[in-house]
Amino acid sequence: MSSISVVILNWNGAHHLRRFLPSVISCSAGAEIVVADNGSTDDSLQLLAEEFTSVRVVRLEKNYGYAGGYNRVLQHIDSDYCVLLNSDVEPAARWLEPLAALLDSRPEVAAVAPKIKSLEQPDMFEYAGASGGFIDALGYPFCRGRILNTLERDDGQYDDSRDVFWASGAALCCRTEVFRRLGGFAEDFFAHMEEIDLCWRMQLAGYAVAVEPRSVVFHLGAGTLATGHPYKIFLNHRNNLSMLYRCASGPRRVLVAVIRPVTDALAALSYLLGGSPRAAWAVFRAYGDFLRRHGMLRRQRKEIRAAAVSEPRKTIYCGLIVLRYICGKRKFANMM
Repeated sequence: MSSISVVILNWNGAHHLRRFLPSVISCSAGAEIVVADNGSTDDSLQLLAEEFTSVRVVRLEKNYGYAGGYNRVLQHIDSDYCVLLNSDVEPAARWLEPLAALLDSRPEVAAVAPKIKSLEQPDMFEYAGASGGFIDALGYPFCRGRILNTLERDDGQYDDSRDVFWASGAALCCRTEVFRRLGGFAEDFFAHMEEIDLCWRMQLAGYAVAVEPRSVVFHLGAGTLATGHPYKIFLNHRNNLSMLYRCASGPRRVLVAVIRPVTDALAALSYLLGGSPRAAWAVFRAYGDFLRRHGMLRRQRKEIRAAAVSEPRKTIYCGLIVLRYICGKRKFANMM
C-alpha cells in the first residue's frame, strides 16, 4: 500500500491550526500529518507542542513563501504521495482514499486534486480550484465551476474524474519523487501560480494531472492575502507572465506577447475605474518586475523546454476566456 503524508505550511496561522487541524487529523486516518512552520512569530509552535502532539513539526528558520517553504519541507518527506494542504481547508471524511487510489491505478498521473468547495457556502464551488483547473490560449486560469470571478453551484455536474491542466495548491496531492525530480515549485514566484507552473512542467515531462471529485475538501480562502489585495494582484500577474515565458511553446509565447499586454492594460483600467488605483498600479509593477527578471527566466526556459517530451494541448482551452466572459458565457459546461 502506498504511503501518504498531509503537509500543511503554516505562517502565523495559529488561528487556522486551532480551527482546521482537528478535522484534518480525524479525516486522514493512516496518513502522516506534518506541519511545516515558515518562521512564524505567533504562538503556532507552542500550540502544536501543547495540543497536537501527534503531528510532526518541521521548523523553517524564516518565511520562504509558499513555494520555498514546500520545497524545503518535502526534502523531509519519505511517503510515496504527499498532499500539500492549505491551513484553512476542512476535508470531508475519507478524502484521501480516492486520491491515493487514482495515483495507484494511473502511474502516468503525477498530481491529482480533490473537488474544492466553499467552506462558507458549501453548495458552491470555491475559487481556488473548484473541480479542476485549466488555462486559455493567453494563459488565464479558470476551473470547472469557476470562470474568472463567477462561481457555480455544485449540483454534481463536474463529478467525473478527468485530466485537467492544473491542480490547486490549496489541496494538491502529488507523487513525492516527481515533485522533487522536477525541482519542486519555482521559488522566485514566492506565492501564487507556482502550482500551475509545476503542473505545466509535469505535463511537459510526459505526465498527466487529474481531478478526482470523489474526494472533497472545503476551503475558506484568502487566509493570507485577501482577494483584490494589490500584492496578490502583483504576484498573480507577474508569476503568470513568468510561467508563460518559462513553459509555453514558441508559437504560444508569441501569441501571448502580442495580445496579453492589451488585455492586462484593460484589467488595470477596470481596477482604476473601480476606484482601486493601487490594484491598477500592481499590474504595471508586475510587468516591470517580469522584464527585470527576463535574463533569469530565459535561462530557466531554455532548461525547461530542452527537457520537454510532450505538450499539454488537450487541457489548454483554445479560445479566450475573457472574451467568452464578456459575451455572457460564464459556465464551464461544453467549453472544452
